[in-house]
Amino acid sequence: MSGLIRVSFDSPDETRPFEEGKGKLQVINSEAGTVGRATFEPGWQWSKHVKPLAGTDSCQAAHVAYFVAGSMKVVMDDGEESEFRPGDLMVCPPGHDAWVLGDEPCVVVDWQGYGDYAKK
Repeated sequence: MSGLIRVSFDSPDETRPFEEGKGKLQVINSEAGTVGRATFEPGWQWSKHVKPLAGTDSCQAAHVAYFVAGSMKVVMDDGEESEFRPGDLMVCPPGHDAWVLGDEPCVVVDWQGYGDYAKK
């Protein structure tokens, strides 16, 4: 990897909208890897707004993510669940559903799971 890298979500390499206008994923690709910033609108749920794009029964992406705004509930296929809020770091294996809690958009920055997330 070369020296200092500066990139901005103000000019992402790609933007992927979610179904029904329930948010978007902005992706930045660099020598250091792919990083994504997702904005999930109130009412967003993976099984409703990304599942049609993914074609799997549950989200099969692993995530290492930081919650910037809003809150989200994640339920694993085995029933384990947790809620995440601003300031939380989430490490989440494949096999889960998730949805926004409350009336505020949920903004999440992910260093692992957004490379192929929400691609048609």
